[in-house]
Amino acid sequence: MSVTTTPVSQSRFLQRIQGVPTETTPVWLMRQAGRYMPEYRALRARHTLLEMIRQPELAAEVTLQPVSAFDLDAAIIFSDILPPLEGMGLELSFVKGEGPVIHNPVRTAGDIAALRVPDPHESMQGTLEAIRMVRPELDARGLPLIGFAGAPFTLACYAVEGGKSRYHENARILMLSEDALWDQLMTKLATTAGEFLLAQAEAGANVLNIFDTWVGELAPHHYEQRVLPYVRQMIDIAAGAGKPIILFGVGNGPLLEAMGSSGVDVIGVDWRIDLRIARRRLGPDLVLQGNLDPVALLAPWDVLRREIDAVLAQAKGDERFIFNLGHGVLPATPVDNVRRLIEYVHEAR
Repeated sequence: MSVTTTPVSQSRFLQRIQGVPTETTPVWLMRQAGRYMPEYRALRARHTLLEMIRQPELAAEVTLQPVSAFDLDAAIIFSDILPPLEGMGLELSFVKGEGPVIHNPVRTAGDIAALRVPDPHESMQGTLEAIRMVRPELDARGLPLIGFAGAPFTLACYAVEGGKSRYHENARILMLSEDALWDQLMTKLATTAGEFLLAQAEAGANVLNIFDTWVGELAPHHYEQRVLPYVRQMIDIAAGAGKPIILFGVGNGPLLEAMGSSGVDVIGVDWRIDLRIARRRLGPDLVLQGNLDPVALLAPWDVLRREIDAVLAQAKGDERFIFNLGHGVLPATPVDNVRRLIEYVHEAR
């Protein structure tokens, strides 16, 4: 165990979120605990993904793997955005070659009415216990822990489509044509996800992250009218913990102003938008997080370094910036590239 005298509250990550200048830029990576690490693959060879999420000892071990290997500025609890749907009554599995599958997708008014709003202390107790288990190690390292949940629209896409979908047409038709049913579904999803975030904060998470993977599929006016109100419902619940909240969406460039009005502290952006443009559109107060293309981590070091430099140049002088990827670490990413990225960002000052 690496012991530090710096309390978690004074970590670079939390200091930046609070607007306090730091000597170096904080960095953490979405999916930093995952398939690119040999330690993770060794565990995954013996357990299913859901077993690793549900068993707190395994989830805690995977959470700590990257912070033991790299000089990261935050840990994120190992989980997935979809298990909370099981507590609502949906049957979830992860099928090799297909990804997540919902075996009883929500398609009718009766399906939506039957969905429960579960108590996260019962439905997600494995994740909450994993948070409690990693706290002593992270406290010793002076590292904050990020808890997370899926945003209502992305959860709705999985619940309605039954798995991955290119256009999410069933969910979007429901959104456009069935106001009352959409409201009922999204309210249940927002409440479930918001209460899960709140429970994670109570268990020991220092920061809360909302992932909206499919939000980039939406027109801005559809997002503002049919999705943002439920994001705010979720945030209102989670905000009761008094912890900073990050909102990230893939392809969210057209939605930045709306997302910035949601009440969160940090907006994460992907690689499709220049950070200087994102800053101008979001204003000076929100923290900006991003946005290296994850594919760059597959490249030789001279190419990767050039791409990191481009991100740092866009964020130059921005004291409210946290370095991250524009999406999650890809499975084929070389471990040494992750290490060199983190060291390089810290050395760049």
